[in-house]
Amino acid sequence: MPTETDKSKIRNIGIMAHIDAGKTTTTERILFYSGYLHKLGEVDEGTAFMDYMEQEKERGITIMSACTPVFWKDYVINIIDTPGHVDFTAEVQRSLRVLDGAVAIFCAVGGVEPQSETVWHQADEYRVPRIAFVNKMDRMGADFYRVLDMMRQRLDANPVAVEIPIGSEDSFSGVIDLMKMKAVFFDYESHGSVFSEGDIPENYKQKADEMRQIMVEKIADLDDVLVEKYLNGDDISGDELKAALKKGVLELKAIPVLVGASLKNVGVQPLIEAIIDYLPSPNEIEPASGFDIKDAEKKIVRLPKDDEPFSALAFKVLVDPYVGRVCIVRIYSGVLKVGETKYNPGADKKEKILKILKLYANRREEIQQASAGDIVAIPGLRFTKTGDTLCDLQKPILFEKIRFSDPVINQSIEAKTLADQDKLLEALEKLADEDPTFHYKFDEESGQIIISGVGELHLEIIVDRLFREFNVAARVGKPMVAYRETVSREVEQEGLFDKSTGGKNQFGYVKLIVAPGQQGSGIVVKNEIPKKTLDELYAIALQQGAREALNIGPNGYPMVDVEVRLIDSKYVEGESTDVAYKIAASIAVKDAVRQANPVLLEPVFKVEVVSPEEYVGDIISDMNSRRGRIEGISQRGTMQVVNCLAPLSEMFGYVTKLRSLSQGRAVYSMTFSHYEPTLQKHENY
Repeated sequence: MPTETDKSKIRNIGIMAHIDAGKTTTTERILFYSGYLHKLGEVDEGTAFMDYMEQEKERGITIMSACTPVFWKDYVINIIDTPGHVDFTAEVQRSLRVLDGAVAIFCAVGGVEPQSETVWHQADEYRVPRIAFVNKMDRMGADFYRVLDMMRQRLDANPVAVEIPIGSEDSFSGVIDLMKMKAVFFDYESHGSVFSEGDIPENYKQKADEMRQIMVEKIADLDDVLVEKYLNGDDISGDELKAALKKGVLELKAIPVLVGASLKNVGVQPLIEAIIDYLPSPNEIEPASGFDIKDAEKKIVRLPKDDEPFSALAFKVLVDPYVGRVCIVRIYSGVLKVGETKYNPGADKKEKILKILKLYANRREEIQQASAGDIVAIPGLRFTKTGDTLCDLQKPILFEKIRFSDPVINQSIEAKTLADQDKLLEALEKLADEDPTFHYKFDEESGQIIISGVGELHLEIIVDRLFREFNVAARVGKPMVAYRETVSREVEQEGLFDKSTGGKNQFGYVKLIVAPGQQGSGIVVKNEIPKKTLDELYAIALQQGAREALNIGPNGYPMVDVEVRLIDSKYVEGESTDVAYKIAASIAVKDAVRQANPVLLEPVFKVEVVSPEEYVGDIISDMNSRRGRIEGISQRGTMQVVNCLAPLSEMFGYVTKLRSLSQGRAVYSMTFSHYEPTLQKHENY
């Protein structure tokens, strides 16, 4: 496909939602109606085009975000279908970082669920304009208007319904377009490909008039000219309403809401039209801003134009069985051509562009060039990792990296034979390269390899991929909690290194304070030594020594939420060295930590259990036995929702227990909340 030069015809969008809200099913319908697919795939049957991994087909969930361009009229829409399961939030995070807009899908029964909230707040952080689609209107308990209320209350959003449903549950038969004031009905025989507009059914006219009035009022509030027209009672045209609503979407002040049932093929084509009408093209979003590589304080802006210096962000790494290592990049400015050399400022390396590939989920098409606004894959990059910038050699820029959650769960793994050991390490290296939330390390004490992830399912998928994709025979241990350590009181300590090595004396001295830090602050090292006392080079060595000493606490776990203040030092002419200062800081910090009452921290998760009322008592009783703290109970349709906080160490195997307590009728979801001191006695304490 030739490079698209008209940026106004491009839409880079993501589909995001809670697990099982219908993201992949909706994406399949978009591919079908745009002519990309000739046969509808189904998640439940394992035939969904976007879920191409074996693990996705078996579990009926999305694990890896897949990217596919589709054509609608003369527009190209690059769709990224992101996972809904909390263990794969990193996939959503990195996708949102490079997208121009997003479609948030809500289940008409469940409404705003926990993972919906998580991805919504991530989209807020990256300032991604959104539209919403209320799916599954054909399901028992579907309530469109309740979902609008939940969006207002839980997400602090301003939903503007541009469609309303005709009926619900079994009687759901179509939608009413409030812009045109027409009813839209979809033909079941053609899988919804054929649809017709008609008059609004008599029994829905009053509701449609009422919702139209609310819509016009809300849109008028977004535009000063329309407010005046509205107050004067003047007519406002459909084009004026659409333009004002799009402006509100771009400014993150409004969320157009559409409605349908993707599985029944109802309401998807109007959603595609809404993507084009309300979500931005690459030249309608804020220009990409980065930093000067020589001056981190100096900001640089890149406009989405072909004649600007080239800049792109690598947001995903894949290990393809045929092509090898592939980096997926979003181009923000300039043009990328095969054969060119680009610069990676983060790694300070040059990268040769040998091939450029257009992505179609798991298929690739080779192209010769790509330009601003495109999302493409580049194989053969040696140094580029997730979050790295690629830019012009002569006019470099550095984009902000993508931040990911730390792993909270560990598992031991070992190769079954010595011959498999090297294969295992090579496979783990590739998986860690692909997934920034997956880590592995060699434990010197036990001689085992420890793999770390953000949840049980995350590690289960990793292990499954080792067996299937990399053919590595390995044994895995039980999941373990990734504990952390911190200090609980302030201690002042001195550190001195004064030794003769190789006939030369090396001297380093520091006085410092180790104190508890703010929750979530990590490790903070402050230099409060007067500048005239110590040279800047030695102060940096002290900071490095202090930071490295906190990598592992007295009981073998990484330390978090600790503040170190360097307050005094001494300098001896001819004897002071940066190595000596580094060692002195390390000695002082380790001694101080031992005296500062080290505390073991455990990960605590937010847990939401949705259950029929008759099982709630047993669920609460079981949660109390797991050291869970009940935060509240609320009603969601016919179901009760129990919100609580529980330590991860008590939640292993909870899915089996919950099924037996509720006869398989209750479901739950967990999201990492914070670390807090454990009440449980640990073997090292």
